[in-house]
Amino acid sequence: MRYDLKVREIQKFSAVEFVQTHHYSKVMPKLTKHYLGIFNGDEMVGVLTLGWGTQPLQTIRKLFPDCTSEDYYEIGKMCMHPDMPRNSESQMLSAVIKWMKTYLPEKKYLYTWADGIVGKPGYVYQAANFYYGGFIWTDVYIGPDGEKIHPRTSKQLCQENAKMIGKDKVFWLTFDYMKLKGIRRVKGKQFRYIMPLSKQLNKKLNENSVVNWHKNYPKHEDLQWKEMTAVGKYDILDTMPEFRLDVVNVNSKNVNSHKGTLEQFLR
Repeated sequence: MRYDLKVREIQKFSAVEFVQTHHYSKVMPKLTKHYLGIFNGDEMVGVLTLGWGTQPLQTIRKLFPDCTSEDYYEIGKMCMHPDMPRNSESQMLSAVIKWMKTYLPEKKYLYTWADGIVGKPGYVYQAANFYYGGFIWTDVYIGPDGEKIHPRTSKQLCQENAKMIGKDKVFWLTFDYMKLKGIRRVKGKQFRYIMPLSKQLNKKLNENSVVNWHKNYPKHEDLQWKEMTAVGKYDILDTMPEFRLDVVNVNSKNVNSHKGTLEQFLR
């Protein structure tokens, strides 16, 4: 079914509440510039955020050496209400791309990742005709309660780990500490996708890029995981590791960081 979806900027609080209700991951990206509500008539049926990852300039320079962070946005979070049919996600992307061309004409690319580590090859981007540009291996920790912990949000654990081994700092949890705490370190594939925002950029995509972009898309059989089983040693897993995405302990500060926003807004 085709919908006449409209895109409007919304308050951060509304966007985060919607995402944390309907998205599989409640952790929000920090470098967000636009919180977009997707409306079917008067009803908000989706949210998509635009901004950057933790290294805005380095990310784009690794793909397009002549670009800067001002030339692109990255999708931070994207989700739709579960009552909407699956193909409506590609319609949401089309509506957002149209909105960007109107209100952000200076942007050259819309960039995103599909989270293969939780079993997502990126079918929604494939349906929306994004270009695929290969994958990287990404690390996550799994807490003893099944919580998915990104290394960026493991600061408190790293501080405890450093104190335990008598160091000032550690940037990755040591194997002995993880074993003591019942924490696992797992690698999985993260798939990159991009949408050029003009016909000219579309035609010259591979001329301007270090990465080879194409539409030979990954599928479920391309998903892969491996787990640290000793210092410097990883073993391939037969199946996807089990995450408890509803568990929020280590990530609670990030997940709840927006809670004061509504109070401030109502003052």
